[in-house]
Amino acid sequence: MKQKPSTAFIGASWAALLIGIVTYNIGLWNSGMELNERGYYFTVLMYSLFSAVSLQKAVRDQMEGVPVTNLYYGISWFSLGLSILLLIIGLWNADLLRSEKGFYGMAFTLSIFAAIAVQKNTRDLKAANNSND
Repeated sequence: MKQKPSTAFIGASWAALLIGIVTYNIGLWNSGMELNERGYYFTVLMYSLFSAVSLQKAVRDQMEGVPVTNLYYGISWFSLGLSILLLIIGLWNADLLRSEKGFYGMAFTLSIFAAIAVQKNTRDLKAANNSND
């Protein structure tokens, strides 16, 4: 029988994901950046969330014996690394205060971590519910 994640952990994961995404986007909305810069940072965030969840799924599939091609596994790692690198390069070259750069970096990191936790909880809940049937 699979163990369900606690309600507190599920709630904390979703709260962290929402806080990370919302604060990052509020920062973009209130920034003095051009629209194309805002679009860049928004796209980097969305790309990182997708690649983080995709990587978590690929790792979990491998652990559970579900076949995962090396190509997909490699692309998942590459995508997550690339999205992080794109944020770093963008912030390094941005005309922002260091505190603003730190704000975006922390909101980005929180969002990635939370997306992985939400995906894990979703999968654990499904596995627990399937084992109870």
